[in-house]
Amino acid sequence: MNSDGAQQAANSDGAPQGEAAGPAALGEPAGGGVADGRTVRVVLVDDHRMFRTGVQAEIGETDRTGVEVVGEAADVDQAVTVITATRPEVVLLDVHLPGGGGVEVLRRSAAMMADADRPVRFLALSVSDAAEDVIGVIRGGARGYVTKTITGKDLVDAVFRVSDGDAVFSPRLAGFVLDAFASTDAPPVDEDMDRLTQREREVLRLIARGYAYKEIAKQLFISVKTVESHVSAVLRKLQLSNRHELTRWATARRLV
Repeated sequence: MNSDGAQQAANSDGAPQGEAAGPAALGEPAGGGVADGRTVRVVLVDDHRMFRTGVQAEIGETDRTGVEVVGEAADVDQAVTVITATRPEVVLLDVHLPGGGGVEVLRRSAAMMADADRPVRFLALSVSDAAEDVIGVIRGGARGYVTKTITGKDLVDAVFRVSDGDAVFSPRLAGFVLDAFASTDAPPVDEDMDRLTQREREVLRLIARGYAYKEIAKQLFISVKTVESHVSAVLRKLQLSNRHELTRWATARRLV
């Protein structure tokens, strides 16, 4: 579900959500800045309002976590407007956004990231664990990348670490970055992949991993009908006939 527009976020209570392992760089216990009275101001950028509401409930109780959510945005233009207006310490940034994606937000926020006195730092928070997504936002200037399976406690810890200038990654994603920056060769251009939108790539990967349409819809916060439309578009653009051919295509490109 998309937001109707950028809005200032209000603190709310909520129950912890995921139980998956947190970022490899994170340690126990995750205390945020509550013990020393620190507060980190955060902007949430994600095109799904339900997800933003969940994150707000999970980490935005400032007295408990030390995180103050000062704004939200659902697309690139809203994100740049809210970030410029609030100048948070950390932006939790989805990779796939209407208007150009997370990389475009980073590009348009370059001056704020480079501000020596009040730097705005970005932590990617995405359902995608694809290497090209991770590498793209890190090259764009993000300080870390965690997936949406992260627990609330570990996300709070990640926010504080990024605000301090640390780099934070979910397990195995750090390897993508190390491999990419260790190589002097630019990755080859895949013209077939370039035909697909970012959302179509997400659906493609999940289909190739064996997810049912209902599971994909739940994972991406979209309707089953929308999933079907994306699959039809992917099959048409790649000139494939069915999901079995799609899975073979994705496997051959190591996208699964």
